[in-house]
Amino acid sequence: MQSWWYDQNPARPVYPFLAEDLSCDVVVVGAGLVGATTALMLARAGKSVVVLEGRSVAAGTTGGTTGKVSLLQGSRLSTIRRHHSEHLRGYVDANRAGQDWIRAYCEASGVTYDVRDAVTYATTAQGEKKLRQEQEACQEAGLPVVWDTDPGLPYAVRGALRLAGQGQIDAVALTDRIAADAVAAGARIFQDTRVLKVDGGSRPRVRTEQATVDAQDVVLATGTPILDRGGFFARLTPERSYAVAFRTDGPAVDAMHLSVDSPTRSLRTSTPDTSVLLVGGNGHTTGRARSEREKVEDLVAWARQTFHVGEPLAAWSAQDYGPTRGLPYVGRVLPMEQHLHVATGFNKWGMAMGAAAGLALADDLLGEEATWREAVQAWSRPALRDAGAAAAVNATVGVEMGKGWVSAALSRDDEPPAVRGFPPCAESGDGTKVSGVCTHLGGVVEWNDAERTWDCPLHGSRFAEDGAVIEGPATRPLRRR
Repeated sequence: MQSWWYDQNPARPVYPFLAEDLSCDVVVVGAGLVGATTALMLARAGKSVVVLEGRSVAAGTTGGTTGKVSLLQGSRLSTIRRHHSEHLRGYVDANRAGQDWIRAYCEASGVTYDVRDAVTYATTAQGEKKLRQEQEACQEAGLPVVWDTDPGLPYAVRGALRLAGQGQIDAVALTDRIAADAVAAGARIFQDTRVLKVDGGSRPRVRTEQATVDAQDVVLATGTPILDRGGFFARLTPERSYAVAFRTDGPAVDAMHLSVDSPTRSLRTSTPDTSVLLVGGNGHTTGRARSEREKVEDLVAWARQTFHVGEPLAAWSAQDYGPTRGLPYVGRVLPMEQHLHVATGFNKWGMAMGAAAGLALADDLLGEEATWREAVQAWSRPALRDAGAAAAVNATVGVEMGKGWVSAALSRDDEPPAVRGFPPCAESGDGTKVSGVCTHLGGVVEWNDAERTWDCPLHGSRFAEDGAVIEGPATRPLRRR
């Protein structure tokens, strides 16, 4: 499975891997949209910046996104209003700042930015109720949404919210350009350079497989932080979702659509080719699906039945992280840790908010602060509702931990791919045997039959068939058996 966006950008820049020790002002770990934006802003401000990426630019969530740059975000605002009403406008303002920055940057650099309406729709009575709550939250936040009884879809809906003047992009093309501009401004990018640990102190030292980099500040922009400091792995839920691209006779939809009901259906045309329809959805907690392949097949079947499309042009997935607090975490890894910074928890809305996070982190290091900054802090005064959400998430993690070890110990005759034995051994069927125990916190991995990977159901670490790390919080591979 490979993202449609990679197919649309075949001639991408290649950066070297880190082969020698370096020293700089700021190390940015991760070269997705957040990391690239942070690096660009700091480099333009005169900071010496080193970007370390375990794979390649935009290889993670940025490369798999649907690329919607929208302030209308499903039922997100009503959720924030219910739990953190004091930060509702600040969250919207943060997203608006990121959206404005992306649009201005695209216009200045020649990257395509398609202006589209955003539409959230309901197909059930329960969904319509949620949509009315979202309408109230949008109005309270100052968003000029309108109720739409006919959003132009080829199936019946009970109503929709429409917000005009939003945008859709090719996030890989955008991030590639931001990275190139960061290099032109003096930043250095190293790919295929996986960070293993960060030593704290007044001048942190970032350790990779090949070399080390010491800096005044370190920014972790890796989806989920690769450091356990701050316990962000326990404050996030890893979610995988899927997307499929299809050729159509013309634009199949004229806006960016998202269902408020489950299973989620996300619709948009490609950029710049509007004769390609992108269909997304079927999200689930990483490592906890009965079959990831069935999730993709279900999307394909639904698209064929609904839009009468042919064979898929591409099918892919992405991993996002939902915060137990309900708001993104952007700021210090620990309240008293002045030199380690983090950005995570965008809950599938990492375009506008991702750019905003990059701007906020750069401002933090340059001694500036936006008016909306308080809404997206990494640390704030805890509330009982946040503690309850975190407790529920971690109780489920505990259940998954026990279930994995017991299932592996009791498994005897399962054909590969399977995890069995004590200690658990993972066999994919290609002859390779690796440890079935995640190198982060000891969860037993599960086989992902859509992407042929080993996924941890605890905190979302993912590994290739041979045990190599794909994404964290794990930083070390599964041991060969």
